[in-house]
Amino acid sequence: MPGNKHIAVSKMKPGQTGKIIEIQGGQGLTARLGALGIIPGRNITKISDMLMRGPVTVKSGSTQVAIGYGMADKIIVELN
Repeated sequence: MPGNKHIAVSKMKPGQTGKIIEIQGGQGLTARLGALGIIPGRNITKISDMLMRGPVTVKSGSTQVAIGYGMADKIIVELN
């Protein structure tokens, strides 16, 4: 779709919401994020982040969790 922007959760601004399009990682990462409810097709909101590539707090459904910057960098979303 024209005009839709795909970016990593790590690059989102706090308060932005997007639909998870893809998880760019292996089976282990996909399973770990899936256990947290972070799966393609669901919406995810970036709550906060830390300076210097620190943890990123996100909310997907009713789950709010802090994930590492590297994990957040592998979750690709389409901004709403």
